[in-house]
Amino acid sequence: MEFDVVICGGGPNGLMTACELALAGVRPVVIEPRTGPSTEQRANGMVGQVVRLLDRRGLYERLSGGAHPAPVEHFMFAAFPLPFGRLEHNPVHTILVPQQRIEAMLAERARELGVEIRGGHTLTGLAQKDDMVVAEINGPDGSYSLESAFLIGADGGRSVTRKLSGIDFPGVTTDKTVSRAAHVSVPDSLRDPISGGLRIPAYGVIPPFLHHRTERGLVSFAPFPDGRTLISASTTSRPAGEEPFSVDELRDVLEYVLGVPVPIGPPAGDGPHMLRRTVGGNTRIADRYRDGRVLLVGDAAHVHSAIGGPGLNLGLQDAVNLAWKLAATVRGWAPDGLLDTYEIERRPAAERVTMQTQAQSVLVGPGPEVTALRVLFGELLEEPAVLQRVADLIAGADFRYDMGAPGPWVGRFSPDLGDVQRQGRAVLVDNTGRLAGVAAPWSDRVDVVGVPVDGVAAMLVRPDGYVAWAAATGGEPDVAALETALTRWFGAA
Repeated sequence: MEFDVVICGGGPNGLMTACELALAGVRPVVIEPRTGPSTEQRANGMVGQVVRLLDRRGLYERLSGGAHPAPVEHFMFAAFPLPFGRLEHNPVHTILVPQQRIEAMLAERARELGVEIRGGHTLTGLAQKDDMVVAEINGPDGSYSLESAFLIGADGGRSVTRKLSGIDFPGVTTDKTVSRAAHVSVPDSLRDPISGGLRIPAYGVIPPFLHHRTERGLVSFAPFPDGRTLISASTTSRPAGEEPFSVDELRDVLEYVLGVPVPIGPPAGDGPHMLRRTVGGNTRIADRYRDGRVLLVGDAAHVHSAIGGPGLNLGLQDAVNLAWKLAATVRGWAPDGLLDTYEIERRPAAERVTMQTQAQSVLVGPGPEVTALRVLFGELLEEPAVLQRVADLIAGADFRYDMGAPGPWVGRFSPDLGDVQRQGRAVLVDNTGRLAGVAAPWSDRVDVVGVPVDGVAAMLVRPDGYVAWAAATGGEPDVAALETALTRWFGAA
């Protein structure tokens, strides 16, 4: 077989999976129907632990130009502005970059690692055999077959891979709310010099990058650092018409939701520019993430509301979680059941995201009864413990993987380790100087490093950044437990 893994889908999730597999010494190929960059404006950035994960791989700097990310002082949940700067442990990190830049960066990185990306190629069929998957593909020069050990569907919410594999996609579809979003131009006189928000005569200021709710709907104003300005409005009271969506339609809906006119115009400069009208939405999770040698990541495995921007945090962490386990399976050292832990660990993450996005959708809805609910919820957010809980939920830090070992760090994303995981390998942080010999039989899979971490004498961190075993300072590390963790996640010595 020319390739170990065929990845169907060249969006962020498919490209991240390809990068991680290549780092692990596996040969992937990416199959993508598009022949060039997407012209559709989708995500405007990333929120949550994925920002720190990209930093671990040296990719954050490529997107931001900054050395390392810092937690944000303020964010939002269901149009509530949240002062996360008050928290002692703030897990919420963000980066504001359009999805096109994220895809371009990941494609560049994939090619640096030797990954072949085939644009203009579409999956049309697949068949599984005992030791391979045979993919039927239609390309610019005609149809052909491609054999590989595994096939990954990273081809979005309408995944062809999922459908060909017979994997159901249960969930709910709603059609009550119509959301409209567009890049626009705004008169300089309406830009508030203090907050950076939108100052509307006879109404007030709409803060930037925060949802703003009225009893008629929801509005957001996002002036991005690159000069683009995105305005969105959603309501249940203005159904979508048959005519194509336009900035004029967005202007009319804004006036309805806010009760006053807002003089917006078409965007200036080169595109692509967002101009999107969405009716309702889907909340769905695949009934299984794996069918034999076929696996799903990202939107192919789950879809949900975009409110709060959790999609790339969820999907890219799917990719990194799956890739090292799949690479271990391909290379022959994976312990029994390792690949099954992909769904065991990542399905609860999807369930948390679908839960919180559905909850936010209710809390930003129109009507006086929702206003009353918001008053109560706002009072609860004054409690530090509640604020911390919501911050952890937004970051994806509100649950832990079952690693079969005790300790406050185990099962959670590790503290900052600097640059030691740029190659995507597991690391044993040994600040005792006595554990290198214990990990030596796994040296082809685990690097031993010394990184000062408050309260940590030693810590075993998987390639995806999650802690599998840890020992606190002031005590003697449990060597037997460390060996158990090494064997459980990285196979026999």
